Amino acid sequence: MTTVLEIHDLVVRYGAATALDGVSLTVGAGEMVALVGPNGAGKTTLVKTVSGLVRPAAGTVSVSGRLAQVPEGREVFGDLSVDDNLRLGGWRNGRRGRDTTAVYELLPGLQRVRGQKAGRLSGGQQQMVAVGRALMARPTILVVDELSLGLAPVVVDDLVRHLAELNREQGLAVLLIEQNARLALHLCGRAYVLEAGRVVAEGAGLDRDHRVMAAYLGGAA
Repeated sequence: MTTVLEIHDLVVRYGAATALDGVSLTVGAGEMVALVGPNGAGKTTLVKTVSGLVRPAAGTVSVSGRLAQVPEGREVFGDLSVDDNLRLGGWRNGRRGRDTTAVYELLPGLQRVRGQKAGRLSGGQQQMVAVGRALMARPTILVVDELSLGLAPVVVDDLVRHLAELNREQGLAVLLIEQNARLALHLCGRAYVLEAGRVVAEGAGLDRDHRVMAAYLGGAA
């Protein structure tokens, strides 16, 4: 399997505090991989480092292809329309990159609100805008930070369905950073567990590992 994202021995420090301590992980082409762990484990720091927003003290991040991020908290441009939010995601692709047709076909719920200001939408709709904006970059790998944050279960189920379809039908690789471990481990074929800045478990079937679930994820599978 071709590797589209490789992180090797990543170390990130904020002053004297070490946020990530020798973290390594990989995501293969067309693979869905979860990164789970408790609050303060370093998940968002890893996302920011992968996206180039934080400079590591040591280690490497290698991306093969194009990476796009769905940020924690959605971070839509509230005063702009849904359509303009999407177009901003494709601005580096030139005129063809501003064609939103494919995104509306993938996420038809956005078609009905395309002219509305994104800041007036529900949380679930805003998350859909954030996903669509990232897809406008035509990424090889999509990094999603806290897909379920602050959303009702029925909304999360709909987002998960769309994400799985993108992976299955378009071969889009996904790195899902998620505090809801059960959701992430059910959706993704392979996972890493991060605690206090270190990977403490990795592999497939972690949702069936009672020791991992009890020690790091808040209960038995």
